[in-house]
Amino acid sequence: MASTVAAADQGQELAAPARGVVLAHGGLADGLVAAVRQIAGVTDDALVGVSHAGEGREELWARAMSELRGPRNLLFTDLPSGGCHLAALIVTRERPEVPVITGVNLPMLLDFVFNRRLEFDELVPRLAVKGQVAIAGNRPRPQLR
Repeated sequence: MASTVAAADQGQELAAPARGVVLAHGGLADGLVAAVRQIAGVTDDALVGVSHAGEGREELWARAMSELRGPRNLLFTDLPSGGCHLAALIVTRERPEVPVITGVNLPMLLDFVFNRRLEFDELVPRLAVKGQVAIAGNRPRPQLR
């Protein structure tokens, strides 16, 4: 499917909305989810956070698995290695249809909640690009006298 709008215009059935599960260290998962809810007004049927507070991979894996709902879920992790990402990879052993995106940030999650009916083949690369494009560096300009 090229896009949700194109699918609707062509009379095709739209994909069920995906649910996002954010696995991140400390309070990052809950903070990102709270920010998305404040900005976009979504509920936990769209996006939930699972915070890694020092438990082992198996416990984190179990918590992540318990948050998966329905046929379409997507896992977001903060780092490409470490406990959160390893727990997400363990989830994919049992649920290979669940994509994992690492390097989660606020622009990526906002794009997710507004486009969660897209097919994963389109949605996952789109989210990776949105997350990367949002990262920029600025430095102060010297003041001219």
